[in-house]
Amino acid sequence: MRLLHTSDWHLGRSFHRVNMLAAQAEFIGHLVTTVRERAVDAVLVSGDVYDRAVPPLAAVELFDDALHRLADLGVPTVMISGNHDSARRLGVGAGLIGRAGIHLRTEPSAAGTPVVLADAHGDVAFYGLPYLEPALVKDEFGVDKAGHEAVLAAAMDRVRADLAARAPGTRSVVLAHAFVTGGEPSDSERDITVGGVAAVPAGVFDGVDYVALGHLHGCQTLTDRVRYSGSPLPYSFSEAAHRKSMWLVDLAADGTVDAERLDCPVPRALARIRGTLEDLLADPELARHEEAWVEATLTDPVRPADPMARLTERFPHTLSLVFDPDRAGDDPEVSYARRLAGRSDQQIAEDFVAHVRGAGPDAHEQDVLRDAFDAVRADDTVREVAR
Repeated sequence: MRLLHTSDWHLGRSFHRVNMLAAQAEFIGHLVTTVRERAVDAVLVSGDVYDRAVPPLAAVELFDDALHRLADLGVPTVMISGNHDSARRLGVGAGLIGRAGIHLRTEPSAAGTPVVLADAHGDVAFYGLPYLEPALVKDEFGVDKAGHEAVLAAAMDRVRADLAARAPGTRSVVLAHAFVTGGEPSDSERDITVGGVAAVPAGVFDGVDYVALGHLHGCQTLTDRVRYSGSPLPYSFSEAAHRKSMWLVDLAADGTVDAERLDCPVPRALARIRGTLEDLLADPELARHEEAWVEATLTDPVRPADPMARLTERFPHTLSLVFDPDRAGDDPEVSYARRLAGRSDQQIAEDFVAHVRGAGPDAHEQDVLRDAFDAVRADDTVREVAR
């Protein structure tokens, strides 16, 4: 059975001040063409269909167009909700839409109930594990402590139990939206850390033939059977080195996997350039970036006059301007943002306690801070969905 694995469409999202809707529509057209020309048997969309719980109307219309075009091909699609989606909104009408071959899996309680498709070699069971917010689903899965590994392991126990009751030789595919250990994140994914832990081990998914992951925006192979497709378009300059693509997966009769990486159309290259303003304007090596979307980091010791206007004369698609003067790390003028770069909310809070009190928090106080951050994030999720 030939599968096309994609995820993280983020319909409705912009790239800095650039509206990406036209590029997202071009990707949908590319997806449909690929399904038709490469004789795809099933399409897998592993979450973050939309960029937010209440997407703009234009994004909903594009999603509706995608559903109609996929249904017209007569090729089944299995789709799960991600941490950016409202699972309840995305799942509205799932029963009716399923009759057209578009199978929306947004309910955690249905983790062990697969979409079953068949080819000449027998059945393939597709299990959709939507994004599982630990604090909201721990009771559903009967786990004592809210954590990503615990709820995913419980969901996978349901998957394996259902699979064990099926005919011998039934092949299996899991769609999941999670941060799996070994994956490389970028700046454009929303933090899903719970209890100080964001990642789950790949071994959670043992026992199935293929795991189609979503959440991380870079295309990655964790094992031959566990892969991220990545987002089809860039959504931050941290993705400048990404090759945007999808996985074309051939699932053999014995469950072995052969995967081919297919490129996605990207409207414009990304470039990160760094140096003094005069160097950036004069360096001939940077000519290759003149038509790219550019993030320019200026290292001038004093902020130059009209930097954006001058940069856009050479790099007309400059979207981001960062000031990072070359100074010693202990220089008091080093920016607050630079001192915080790469630090988690938990670490920043612990540093604040140490600064105010003269000593950092003890283990109990660290747990209190961690629980507070987890509660706030879970509450934000509930409020966003309820809007």
